Amino acid sequence: MAISIYEALNLIEKNTLKIGFEIIPLENSLKRICAQNIYAKHSLPRYNNSAMDGYGVKIDDQNKNVKIVDTIFAGDKKEPIINCGEAVKIMTGARVPNSVEAIIPKEDTIQTKDKTVTLPSNIKKNSHIRFIGEDIKSDEIILQQGEEINFACITALASQGITHIKVYKKPKITVFASGEELKLHYEKVEDYQIYNSNTPTLIARTQELGCDTTFIGVANDTIESIQEYIQNSLDSDLIITSGGVSVGDADFTKEAFSNLNMETIFDGIAIKPGKPTVFGKINNTYILNLPGNPLASALIFELFGKILIQNLNGSQNIYHNTIKSKISNDFKNKKGRPTLIPGYFDGEYFTPSQKRSPGMVNILNHCNSLILLNENVEFLAKDSSVNILPINWKFFTNINKGFETKC
Repeated sequence: MAISIYEALNLIEKNTLKIGFEIIPLENSLKRICAQNIYAKHSLPRYNNSAMDGYGVKIDDQNKNVKIVDTIFAGDKKEPIINCGEAVKIMTGARVPNSVEAIIPKEDTIQTKDKTVTLPSNIKKNSHIRFIGEDIKSDEIILQQGEEINFACITALASQGITHIKVYKKPKITVFASGEELKLHYEKVEDYQIYNSNTPTLIARTQELGCDTTFIGVANDTIESIQEYIQNSLDSDLIITSGGVSVGDADFTKEAFSNLNMETIFDGIAIKPGKPTVFGKINNTYILNLPGNPLASALIFELFGKILIQNLNGSQNIYHNTIKSKISNDFKNKKGRPTLIPGYFDGEYFTPSQKRSPGMVNILNHCNSLILLNENVEFLAKDSSVNILPINWKFFTNINKGFETKC
């Protein structure tokens, strides 16, 4: 019996375990998932320093002519003491002596030839001083377990002198197809055959999501052939197949997995397109059997496959996030089951794709997002609010919330 969308997502979350970790150089950690909480080793700045090239002064000397008693460059260890009527020339990034109460930018002063400088009349205490710990405090958490590492994370980690980081291993994915009518894109096809577009799609998509993906070919339409491909893939974290999961006479994929003692976690989802979707596992290898129709396969992967991978790779963000938008035109829908509608989001409006047949291959080439219509939605008027699920970029959250578009 087909289960609901949210039941399927909950089962994926409850039944999917994080994979192991490894330690890699910081420079190689971009887009990986951090496997530990990382705390600051020291404060940043490490000492009070000047934000400007200028002069360190006393605030009581505003509008006065003061004597320059020393010069401090970035990297100097000097700690001169200044008194009223005195100033130190200081460079950006240089340590600010404790006796300095403010930094006056060079361009705000009037310099003379006798090593004195005239100060402005509006000196504010602590102006242009960057204080210790203003950016990062010692022992502050700078990267949490489960966070995806981006360039800004690497900036913060490098500022702490961190050279290596513990990350979750990339999920190891194996993809194969079944169907004797399918030919790979570099093979010659006869009139009764078609090119296999699902497999290249799934390989590219899983690689985009940071997986280590292997393609092992197209199995023949026999139980024995499919079983051979499955057994060859059981060293993977996840096997993804497309086709052979409906009720056709030549759909042997389900039976082949069953013969190898697959534990079925769910079989069928109440959704269109893509109802014949199966999720299970054989020992420590997860199985995702997607529909054979190209658009159905791709859309189901966007809704469920991405979340499965987010769980596998150790991310803390394992739920779909949405963007509030408006639909660009009146839209009719056949209610009864939740429905996935691909389309294009221009930053303000979502325009549904006019073509949506499950067997089409070129739809998502012109789309960047989708919406999930509640089973009761029969009509959406122009400017109705919709919840956008992006396709072209990752958009997940650690908050479990609904993402359907309702009436």
